[in-house]
Order: sequence, then C-alpha cells, then structure tokens
Amino acid sequence: MDGIIGFAILGIILLIVLIIIISNVKIVPQAHAYVIERLGAYSTTWDTGIHVKIPFVDKISKKVSLKEQVVDFPPQPVITRDNVTMQIDTVVYFEITDPKLYSYGVERPLSAIENLTATTLRNIIGDLELDNTLTSRDTINDKIRIILDEATDAWGIKVIRVELKNILPPREIQDAMEKQMKAERERRARILDAEGEKRSQILVAEGMKESAILKADAVKEQKIREAQGEAEAILTVQKANADALRMLNEAAPTDKIIQLKSLEAFGKAADGKATKIIIPSDIQSLAGNVTAVRELWKDDVAKS
Repeated sequence: MDGIIGFAILGIILLIVLIIIISNVKIVPQAHAYVIERLGAYSTTWDTGIHVKIPFVDKISKKVSLKEQVVDFPPQPVITRDNVTMQIDTVVYFEITDPKLYSYGVERPLSAIENLTATTLRNIIGDLELDNTLTSRDTINDKIRIILDEATDAWGIKVIRVELKNILPPREIQDAMEKQMKAERERRARILDAEGEKRSQILVAEGMKESAILKADAVKEQKIREAQGEAEAILTVQKANADALRMLNEAAPTDKIIQLKSLEAFGKAADGKATKIIIPSDIQSLAGNVTAVRELWKDDVAKS
C-alpha cells in the first residue's frame, strides 16, 4: 500500500515537472522579440524561434513587435511667426530596432514620441509664417523626422517618416482663403475665356486670309491660262501664215497671182468696220482687167 502511494506521489511530481517544463517552452513568432530578465536584471533578447526559460528565475519582461508601426497623434495648437494659431495633427511611422533600449530606454515610449513631436512641431512652425506653413509640408515633415530620429536612437526606435495630416487655420482665415481662391479661379477663367476668344479671332482671320490667297491664286491661274491660250492661238495663226508664205514662195507665183491675192485681202478688209479703203493703182488696174474678162465671158455665153 505504501508503495502504491509512493508511486502515485512520484507520478504527480513528474507530471508537475512536465507541466512546468512545457509551460516554460516559448515560441517567438515572426517579427517579434521577447526581452528576458533573470532575477530582475536584463538577461537576453529572444528572436524568432523556440526558447526555454528557467522556471522561477527567468521572466519575459516585454514582448516587442518589430513591425513598422503608425501612430496618429491628435491635433496640437501651434502659433506661426505672424501670430496665427492653428491646429496641426501628425502621423508618425516608426519601427523598433533594439528591443532592450525600447524596454529600458524611456518610460512609455509612445507618449514620449508624442510630446517630442509636439515640441518639435511648435519650434519649426514658430519660425514660419502662415503662407509658408501651408506650402512647406514636405520641408516640415523632413525636419521633424530628422529631429525625432536623432532623439529616439537612444530608445531603440527609428522614425521612418512623419506626415502632417491636417493643418487647420482659424475659421476667419479659412473664409479669407476660400474667397481668395474663388477670386483666383474666376481670374483664371476670364483669362482662359479671353485666350479662347483671341484664338478664335485669329483662326477666323487666318481662314479669311487663306481664302483670299486661294481666290487670288485662282484668278492668277485663270489669267495665266487665258494668256497662254491667246499666245498659243497667236502662235498658231502666225505659224499658219508662215506656212502659207513658205508654200507660196515654194510655188513661185507670178505677179498677177500676187496682185489677185492682194485683191482678195482687200475684199476681206472691206467686210470689216473700215469706212474708207485706199486701193493702190496696180490693184485697181488688175481689178479692171478682171472685170473686162468677166464681161467678155458673159458676151460669149450670150452668143452661144
């Protein structure tokens, strides 16, 4: 009986030891790290994988995420150099590079980053006027990031970037800015309308100019063609006359035939609009001879 009880107690003790060993086996997931303390002092940092801690001696002091983290801080009141109070909220992107420093470097790291961001933002905006604040977001972001990154190195934190989420001036300044933007848009619209009208008039003038040029070219082409036609006609007539004279010369005509041709030419001239025609004496005698020949031919016909 005592032996059974002893085996039972031993089994219970072994079960308790097994439970304790299993409970002290830890698996660190990806992108995480565990800070381990031994007897209250920092011992080591567990990376991703399986680990076993000594019961009652080792303790997981802090579980740290190594992923990039985003913190959206509420709006902070800041005053510009020209004494304009505005509300600016910031977004900080950071990651933990040293879990040990993050655990022991500063109390409540996120609160420390928030306060440091607000202080840095006030210092930077205090050197700028309202207009520069509204148009220099990238410059302000870079300045804040550099200052925060340097300050948080001792806390095991790396600030990747800082963004000004909203910049809210006072209501009266917003109204003035809206009126200014409206006036600017109306001015641009009028400029665009004027440029469009100007362009339209230019196109119409260019169209009329091109039309006038085309009409002038058409008239010019017509006159050139008419002149070319007249010149070709004159050349044709002259060529025909030259050919006629050449053929006449080749035929060796007598004086009588030449005088007869002259008479025919004067006959054509008489059909025109001339009111007076002066006929040379030799042509007159030739005409008389022709008349005499016609009379004799008529008498012969009558006798027969």
